[in-house]
Amino acid sequence: MADPQTPIASPFDAATTAAQLVEGRDLSNTTALVTGGHSGLGLETTRALACAGARVVVAARDVAAARARTAGIADVEVARLDLADLASVHAFAERFLARHRRLDLLIASAGIMACPETRVGQGWEAQFATNHLGHFALVNLLWPALKGGARVVVVSSAGHHASPIRWSDVHFSHGYDKWLAYGQSKTANALFAVHLDRLGRHEDVRAFSLHPGKILTPLQRHLPQAEMIAAGWLDARGELADPTFKTPQQGAATQVWAALSEQLGGKGGLYCEDCDVATLALDESPTYVGVRPYAIDPEQAERLWALSGQLTGLGGCL
Repeated sequence: MADPQTPIASPFDAATTAAQLVEGRDLSNTTALVTGGHSGLGLETTRALACAGARVVVAARDVAAARARTAGIADVEVARLDLADLASVHAFAERFLARHRRLDLLIASAGIMACPETRVGQGWEAQFATNHLGHFALVNLLWPALKGGARVVVVSSAGHHASPIRWSDVHFSHGYDKWLAYGQSKTANALFAVHLDRLGRHEDVRAFSLHPGKILTPLQRHLPQAEMIAAGWLDARGELADPTFKTPQQGAATQVWAALSEQLGGKGGLYCEDCDVATLALDESPTYVGVRPYAIDPEQAERLWALSGQLTGLGGCL
């Protein structure tokens, strides 16, 4: 059996922008939801989809900021959503379903990275809760609008190479490491797409995860400049020094490609990068290219789904 994590000869690449991916497309009958759609890659995704005629719902914790940043973009609706607060997720879903019968695209773009140790909900580690559990709850609650042909695109990261799921201590009760916590949350994003696709394909719902690339966005807000200089991302003046970084417009391209590409028709549960299906990363050296086997393992994906259902109280959904 062929390895599903095999590139499919996409005509696009790392230099492609989100705007280029929607050139000539008519999305006028499409409703899209972009979490964090007012900032960084989410904002560029919102711009691209709206430019092609889609109705875009931007889900944001700070509604005023989201309205200000999306002002002038046609056919955008802003609604409050705090992914770290399950009550907020439930309220958002209830309002959404009251206004929209159909959701064609859900792009889970919002997230936090390398934040100081923070507890939310029932003492949950904040990166796992925000990046994964909030989106898990959101998709389950919006299922009536998704079933029947939607695509769900979950923004993971090459950061997943840093850590598999820490089954013995998911919430870092015994020693916190901000990068391991981020890595675990991004592994969770990929595994979520794997099992969602498995459960959803009978309703014609397909799911994908992806690495957008390295991009300077508000995602780095918790990182001291000195740390980014030490990593080689910035020079001593605080300006971009790493030539492998993408622009935000290029960084948003893979999630737009995963949402719209006809080449992905009939496929799902795949991890993508640079506007193509990513290769499997079997080499243990830290290249951060491709996807680690543990991030697409169906057994781990099913186990994570069960745990997420228990934690959120949504175990019986879908």
